[in-house]
Amino acid sequence: MCEYCGCQSLASIDELTREHDEVVRLISHLRPAQPAGDVAGMAEVAREIATVLGPHTHVEEHGLFPAMAGDFPDRIAVLEAEHRHIEAVLAEVADGVTPADRTWPDRLLGAMDLLRSHILKEQDGVFPAALAHLSTEEWEAVEAVCEQAGSALPRPVT
Repeated sequence: MCEYCGCQSLASIDELTREHDEVVRLISHLRPAQPAGDVAGMAEVAREIATVLGPHTHVEEHGLFPAMAGDFPDRIAVLEAEHRHIEAVLAEVADGVTPADRTWPDRLLGAMDLLRSHILKEQDGVFPAALAHLSTEEWEAVEAVCEQAGSALPRPVT
């Protein structure tokens, strides 16, 4: 993942990046489960991904994206639409059941392919652009949303 612009020196971007890394790690468990027919295992991983993405998406959509929307409205709208698509597929297992729909594993893998691409757009585009465009006050607002939302991940040991 991106480490060239220095945006990870900001606590909120560092946290979002750590969450991206965890989601990518979790996605890697899905491909081997599909040919094995382990839909229940895929559903469990999907729930873990959704747990990480809950506060993560909140920070992006209530902190970072509003601050960026004035300069990049079309790009932010696309990212938010991708959030809705990914959330819809993950929501099918939110209640703890394994989907009976035989198309769900393929739709999940499609949504996870989209999510990996989405992560790259954020890390290689949105995060560096935010570093260059946001004011101190806007960063403080993003940090406040990040603090309020929390994270599904444990805090790193420093």
